[in-house]
Amino acid sequence: MSAPKVFVVGGTGAQGIPVIRGLVKDRTFSVKVLTRDTTSKRAQQLLALGNVELLEGTFASEADLRTGFSGCDYAFVNIDGFNSGEKTEIFWAIRAYELAFEAGIKFFVYGNLDFVYKKSGYDSKFRSGHYDGKGRIGEWILDQNRTNQNRMRAALFTTGPYIEMTIAARTVMTPKVENGVVTWRVPLGDGAVCHVALDDCEHYVRWLFDHQDRANGMDLEVAIGHIPYVELAAAFENVTGHPARYIDESLDEYWKTGPMAPAADAPCGYNSNLADPAAMNIRTNFTGFWNMWKYSGGNGGVIKRDYALLDEIHPNRIRTAEEWFRREEKRGIEVGLGSLWERVNNPKPTLKIVEDGAKGRL
Repeated sequence: MSAPKVFVVGGTGAQGIPVIRGLVKDRTFSVKVLTRDTTSKRAQQLLALGNVELLEGTFASEADLRTGFSGCDYAFVNIDGFNSGEKTEIFWAIRAYELAFEAGIKFFVYGNLDFVYKKSGYDSKFRSGHYDGKGRIGEWILDQNRTNQNRMRAALFTTGPYIEMTIAARTVMTPKVENGVVTWRVPLGDGAVCHVALDDCEHYVRWLFDHQDRANGMDLEVAIGHIPYVELAAAFENVTGHPARYIDESLDEYWKTGPMAPAADAPCGYNSNLADPAAMNIRTNFTGFWNMWKYSGGNGGVIKRDYALLDEIHPNRIRTAEEWFRREEKRGIEVGLGSLWERVNNPKPTLKIVEDGAKGRL
């Protein structure tokens, strides 16, 4: 019998690559990946995994989505909101779910983020478009699933900022080496960030597809932990032997000198238009993002995670920043990326948007 086929939207993104790796590594599943460029380095990297086929197209096309879902059993859909912007993402996420249902997909997993605006009690200081755009649809999908699950079951895979972003180029938390000290200057206060390890995404999403009866209707919210940046800096120093520190910075200063300051007034979705009142710029979007972590109140606050459940699902998951840094130090040296110290002195991208130069058709 042929392996069940999963249609994947967002497969060439930072999260999509480990997700697909987890699905095809033992040939239990095959994958059809939607990509705007089948010749790109990331697309070819996926093709080399085996049990992968590429479909050139865009999530913003009903014809391309129909072709993608055709002949597939399951779907994993993670729409790139930094391409489309919040408003457009909401529309195409809805259509992706509806077209999957129409096509006879049996299990639909949606790449989600916390609906932080709602979770905060609709406090405007937490408003972050790239989170809320996904979170609204996540809730909508679970609501649809209550009546639609007899034909298509569904689950959410809710992540957060990748811990890989803490040492990568052109992210909202890219560090600087200041007089030999690795320094994270971010407006976090005494808060903590629910960082996610990309390699763990491989296991979690595979678990969802392997346990569809239990996963049906589930919002699997994952994280390494709630990580304060004092702890992040101490972990880096412990692993590398090089001094590191976290400096709490005001939002005003962050938007003057921080890693994303040059792009602060650009649209958050590069194919959105700031003439549209629904569009957000990068400054507004990521002000809400930093407030989410600064004022979230730890695991008893706005953003919660069930770490006991994650331990059950993935007993070997990464649980601390120090554990991730130790693994990444070893892996980086083995694959030729260099040590962590070398990498923070010459950071490289981990996000596809950075590699693409925030360009690409919708």
